[in-house]
Amino acid sequence: MLQDDSKLGEIESALDEASQIDERQSAMLRYSIKLTQTPEKMVEQDVIDLRQVGFSDRDILHIAEVTAYYAYVNRIADGLGVKLEGE
Repeated sequence: MLQDDSKLGEIESALDEASQIDERQSAMLRYSIKLTQTPEKMVEQDVIDLRQVGFSDRDILHIAEVTAYYAYVNRIADGLGVKLEGE
């Protein structure tokens, strides 16, 4: 999805103001960021917000799984001192 470096930079610098992402993508990214950075603050409203922009419960499960999987893999790699390609 983010093969365009300018798009990625735009998203990183101003998620809510990024002109190339739509409301659904923005909601998904906000959810993923919150789940990654402050998982203890997740509440039912976070799921409701995704439903309100058209994600199904299955979609939301997949978003949570992918977000959690990346966090898991990164922590394993960091914990073992693994250097990724390009580092």
